[in-house]
Amino acid sequence: MSFDHQDTGTLEAEWVRSPRLSELQSLDLDGLTHLVVLSAHPDDETLGAAGLIARAAGCTAQVSIVVATDGENSHPRSPTCTAAQLSALRRSELREAIGNLAPAARIEFLGIPDGQLREYADTVRHHLTQLVGRHGPEGLVLVAPWVEDGHRDHRAAGMIARAAAHSTGARLVEYPIWMWHWADPDNAAVPWNDMVRLELTEVEHAVKSKALSAHRSQIFPLSDALGDEVLLNPEVQRHFSRPFEVFIVPPGASHQTLESLPEAFFDHFYTGKADPWGVETRWYEERKRAITLASLPRKQFRSGLEIGCSIGVLTGELATRCDAVLAIDISEAPLALARKRLGAVENIAFVRLTTPDQWPDDTFDLIVLSEVGYYWDEAALGRALDKALASLTPDGILLACHWRHPVAEYPLGGDEVHAALRERSDLALLVHHSEDDFLLDVFSRPPGRSVATVTGLV
Repeated sequence: MSFDHQDTGTLEAEWVRSPRLSELQSLDLDGLTHLVVLSAHPDDETLGAAGLIARAAGCTAQVSIVVATDGENSHPRSPTCTAAQLSALRRSELREAIGNLAPAARIEFLGIPDGQLREYADTVRHHLTQLVGRHGPEGLVLVAPWVEDGHRDHRAAGMIARAAAHSTGARLVEYPIWMWHWADPDNAAVPWNDMVRLELTEVEHAVKSKALSAHRSQIFPLSDALGDEVLLNPEVQRHFSRPFEVFIVPPGASHQTLESLPEAFFDHFYTGKADPWGVETRWYEERKRAITLASLPRKQFRSGLEIGCSIGVLTGELATRCDAVLAIDISEAPLALARKRLGAVENIAFVRLTTPDQWPDDTFDLIVLSEVGYYWDEAALGRALDKALASLTPDGILLACHWRHPVAEYPLGGDEVHAALRERSDLALLVHHSEDDFLLDVFSRPPGRSVATVTGLV
């Protein structure tokens, strides 16, 4: 989604005319004791959740505001204000705004470079999980920008919050900001079925208005000079002057942690389906396999292990790079299809095992975890990584590749899986490939040595 913040965008009157807004269910805040609000930039929390912050403070719940970036790039061509000056100014504005909403709130500025939240995702996710972990998920609500809001940093913040919610069991709700600008009530991207609203009291509405007025650098021009134009035009501001706020409960968001998916889940999933993931027909899958193979730091391996081989499409390509491949899956149905496809390939063996509790006895100089890690719960993932490292040769390579979007049934998200890998001191990161849809990381044992170093180019 691309948009221009200087455009008028969808008029607030058009949203107000939609009966869907008034038909939304109420946000349930029963038992709230701690509100943690993640903001990509100073003012996001005020625009999207000021009323909720005031409500939490009014019911004596603890309020924590985590501000990822200082929003110092809001006016990149300003002739009157440097990025450092904007950073200091926007921090000051946020303190003033939150002082109106929740004077006792704890505010934490992480200082991530504006526009680079995705690159620092592990730092923010670790901070959130530590914060939730200190207080526990009971009674805690985590609030973050909506993943599909159309802004790069908002998406990153939302994905980070989803990963933190999954791993801690915290309840999560998201707030849209730019959606009100680029979408309209009939736009299919508006998640009406997942939306709830919070009716604001007169006092809450008034303090929200006062808090919004604190963000002067965003609602007024910095000066009359070119490059100092107002960031939030009057029509955009009207979306946040409503006497209510709207939040999105992402699919699968739950305060309950999930256990590893059992064999029965996959048996049922493959029933009557020869290629349920579309790995043979989708360009997305073909391109991802090409990136996977190109990311391997060696041309040839002695012995490869593929966990979660499914119907064997990637397996066949790995076999061209390995003297031998052991391909494992939890379910017999995809293994039967894989054997039919590749049964004549002599250097591939297919075995049904329920990992991580069952694990092969051999050692391998290549282990591939492709689209499998999020099927395990956190404890099982830890055991799987321990066993993978135990079976990895001293010169071995571990490759992981995972879908990043949340899936309701999965115990973990792709970001969480890769965060767990990158946190291990017994792995050194060689390759990191990040897209909105998937992550791919390649590891060796420490110290990591680049391809150019290993081959004598440097």
